[in-house]
Amino acid sequence: MSRPRAVALVSLLAATAAAQPLSSLVAAEQPSSSLVAADQPISSLVAGDQPIISPVAAEQDIRFRDRVDVESVVVDARVVDGAGRPILGLVPRDFRLKVDGRLVELQSVTWVAEDAPPDPEARAATLQAGLAPAPRGRLIVFFFQKDLEPSRIVGFMQMLRRAREMLDGFGEQDRVAIASFDHHLKLWTDFTGDRERLRRILDHAVLFESRPLLNVEPAPSLAEHFDPAAGKRAASPEAALLLLADALKELPGSKSLVMFGWGMGRWSPGVGVFLENEYGPARRALVEGRVTVFALDVTKADYHTLEVGLEQVAADTGGFYAKTHLFPDQALARLERALSGHYVLTFAKPVLERGEHALDIALVGRKGTVMAKRSYEG
Repeated sequence: MSRPRAVALVSLLAATAAAQPLSSLVAAEQPSSSLVAADQPISSLVAGDQPIISPVAAEQDIRFRDRVDVESVVVDARVVDGAGRPILGLVPRDFRLKVDGRLVELQSVTWVAEDAPPDPEARAATLQAGLAPAPRGRLIVFFFQKDLEPSRIVGFMQMLRRAREMLDGFGEQDRVAIASFDHHLKLWTDFTGDRERLRRILDHAVLFESRPLLNVEPAPSLAEHFDPAAGKRAASPEAALLLLADALKELPGSKSLVMFGWGMGRWSPGVGVFLENEYGPARRALVEGRVTVFALDVTKADYHTLEVGLEQVAADTGGFYAKTHLFPDQALARLERALSGHYVLTFAKPVLERGEHALDIALVGRKGTVMAKRSYEG
């Protein structure tokens, strides 16, 4: 080939390459944990003490969303010592990450404290929508399973009171939503920082009222994405959890759901406990929406069959399960520490077949427990 033709060919190839558009960002963090199929008994559960690791640098230029342009996977994680206290100062080399059993290098590890700037994912989403950046503060849902059965009512009443006390320890910019389930799902209030309103709901409405007077608050709004008619049709805790998860996943950033409950699933003699069909979609929506569930069992019993459902959802989302009938102070102190902050981890999505992939995150060279989601989809 003559030199002029070769130069022309190289120029043509360069122009063609330059014209190729950048690939759009692909959803990365749709986690999934070991699925408990409805009508299959629950097998060995992962301990709820395994925290979530999340990868978002507050001042970095990278825009973190659950779907990231560079195909990064985002994981919220909590790392605690033997006393349940957060372990601070960790960097990527302190973690070992495996995806489907293969080692994968972390891109970033960022600690997000309760008084930190807004989650970068939330900031990017609001700016893209032309809205003002969200204020600082946490988004926390109190979700009560209401039941007047003797083994449950005492713990339920106690947790209503203790949840009210928790409000005094929240920051001015923290926002709380309250929901309950008895025979169907009720959303009593959108995310709000109005402490007096929250106290009135906990003192009276959840216990005595039957119809919430729900107002849609400014963004981020849970009520905006919640369908009260669907809530009336929710006939199981799993169905109620699915509706909350679907609404929460529409809001950017990480969220926490504190479930003051008596259990999930149904028990079949000689077979075991089955989670209802809605649990699988609920789990996927919770993980996709970066919702961590902390399950506090109100049942007055050292063991009961339906606690495995609470253990399952906590383990699947990177939270923990704790009983409250004997040592409620310890359970609530542990919750307070867990809500004080978390790590955001990111890693480049490996080239794998599309589907569900197992996550295994642990510390290297130091003691501690990592609580994080157990899988992602992508």
